[in-house]
This record gives sequence, C-alpha cells and structure tokens, in this order.
Amino acid sequence: MATGSTSEPLITSYALAPAKTLTVDGDTFAYRELGPREDVPVIFFVHLAATLDNWDPRIVDAIARTRRVITFDQLGVGASSGRVPDTLEEAADDAYRFITRGLGYDKIDVFSFSMGGMIAQDLVVKHPELVRKLVLTGTGPRGGKDMDKVVGVTYWDIFRSVITRSDPKEFLFFNRDAAGKKAGKAFVERLKERTVDRDEPMKNAGFTRQLKAIVRYGRSAPSDLSVITQPTLIANGDNDRMVPSVLSEDLHRRIAGSRVIIYPNSGHGGVFQYWEQFAPVAAEFLND
Repeated sequence: MATGSTSEPLITSYALAPAKTLTVDGDTFAYRELGPREDVPVIFFVHLAATLDNWDPRIVDAIARTRRVITFDQLGVGASSGRVPDTLEEAADDAYRFITRGLGYDKIDVFSFSMGGMIAQDLVVKHPELVRKLVLTGTGPRGGKDMDKVVGVTYWDIFRSVITRSDPKEFLFFNRDAAGKKAGKAFVERLKERTVDRDEPMKNAGFTRQLKAIVRYGRSAPSDLSVITQPTLIANGDNDRMVPSVLSEDLHRRIAGSRVIIYPNSGHGGVFQYWEQFAPVAAEFLND
C-alpha cells in the first residue's frame, strides 16, 4: 500500500493530516489520511467544486477517532494532475484505480456527499465487491428527477454570494433563515481551521466540466441500485435545492435495507448544519 510507514504517529485531526500524493498510470492523486491504521479504510468522496479543504473537520474527526479516513482529489481537482473527466462514470473508474492500484485496498467503506455520492454509486454498481458499507449524503440516483437543474441553482447562488460578499456555500448548502445563515457561517469558518499545506483551489474549467457531468448523470437512464446490498446510510436536509430532498427518499426506496435521515429546516448541507447529531450517527454506523 502507498499509505506510508506503520511507525507514523496517530493523527486524528483533519487539520493536521499530512498532504500526500501517489501516482497511478502516470496520474498523480493528492490525498490525506488520518486515524488508526486498519485493513478497511473509509474513503471520502467530495462534492462539486470541492478540494481536500472542503470536508467538515467535525465529521472527519469524529470518524477518524476509530477509523482510518482517506480523502482525495479527483483528477483535475486541487493538487491532483490531469483534467476533470467528462462523466461521473469515468470519475468512478479513476477512484477505483486510486483505491485499488494506488492505495492497494480490496475492501473499503465509503462516505460521500453530493456529487461524491453520485460517483460512489457508480463505483459500487460497477464494483460491488469493493464496498462494504456506504454513506450517501445530499445526493441522488442516476436519472433523478430535476437533478439536471443544478446548473441554474448553482450559478444563481454564486451570483447571490458575490453581491453579498459571502461564500457561495452559505447559499448553496444552507437555508437563508436565521438558523441557516448561522450554520453556514460556522461551516465556512470550520473549513479554515487547517492553516498549513492547504490544497490548490478548484479551477473554473474543472468546475464547468463537473457541472456538465452532473447534468449528464441527471439525464441518464437510472442505474440498477438493487445490486447495492451493502448496509447503506442516507442523509439530507428537508429543503435541498441542489439535489432535491425527494431523491434521498428515492434512494432509500431503491436500496433495500437502507436507512434514511432527513434533518428539519435545513438544505443541501443538512449533515453539516446538524453535525453534532449526524457525526456520531455516521461514526456508529461505520463502526458497527
């Protein structure tokens, strides 16, 4: 495995996780890992326009207390090489190479959010033997109703953030009521806790390609999610404007035995607004 020496000190704070790279078939993947060493790690799949610095440390740290956590940049994102692929299926293939041929794992658990959950679904549908447990947050199934409207919502909220001099995530992830505004600002501040070895920012060209890939995913024929028999935890807010909340219920219906949590008065980032409730639930699910 390309995960370093077993003599590495135990790190359970995402703000302190070392920045690493590995190369597979000429492609360089940037990643971070923390938590106790184990044979089955939790691989985190991140959202649209996100780099390694966009994971909420409150959720990562809660899981890393007892599990090996690995976050990574898809190709064309952050400090990884190459360019963003045209489809999420290709992104899933890249992730498979990174996990199996790069890191050397043949079994993983998955934690995913938004676009990351779409890529994770493509990965587990194609390679069901690889994934043991699956966490899908703020996401929906291939061909999900109204998922292709994400472009309009995204650009509108970016515009609103510019005129108010705010971070776009405050609009995209959170309701614009008092509770949502407070949660959004707190979330954005948490993302600044890492002060060294921060990732490279997302490039506009890569962001545009990711948006187009999500639209293709939303307009594609549905995947056969009956092949997902792994324990699956689904979570979202009740007012997700990016990936409509009804799609979390759709996933729940289509993945037998799955569990769904819908947090009240919250949007796309419901699991970040309610991190105090969600983080221990996710950690327990992945530890059980």
